[in-house]
Amino acid sequence: MNRVALVLGAIFVIPLLIFLALSFRNDPRAIDSPLIGKSAPTFTLADLNGDIHSLAAARGRPVVLNFWATWCQPCVVEHPVLVAYARRYAGRVEFVGVIYQDKPELIREFLIQRGTWGPALIDPGSEVAIAYGVYGAPETFIVDADGTIVERIAGLVTPEALDRILGALL
Repeated sequence: MNRVALVLGAIFVIPLLIFLALSFRNDPRAIDSPLIGKSAPTFTLADLNGDIHSLAAARGRPVVLNFWATWCQPCVVEHPVLVAYARRYAGRVEFVGVIYQDKPELIREFLIQRGTWGPALIDPGSEVAIAYGVYGAPETFIVDADGTIVERIAGLVTPEALDRILGALL
């Protein structure tokens, strides 16, 4: 009886283990976004001060839409880059941050200490993050002046990437 149970268990467990092992080779962040080339999902969210912001209000200018959090180490590393580029492209490119699964009070303190680069929008229930298919922070979407997503950066935003993408859009 024990031998039969062992063989039947192995028949079911071994293929499952193989399937799971093969799945670990795929990083979900490396998957191309199906949103590239499509209209960016619209949203209207409040910032930390209660002011309302919408993606539609940015029409006519490219948008750097960054999903970030204080607990995210790459977000902390990329923060000075976003501050510098928001200043460099002020009036020509909108930089918008969406708080990803973090507490507004922690974001507020972080921004007081390190500076801001655009509105930090509160995303209740992560609804906007879900609409964009965000897997984790940081994740950045570049939206052109017509409202079309032209690129997604999963992970750290670099000066080289921003130079390349924004240079092509302006």
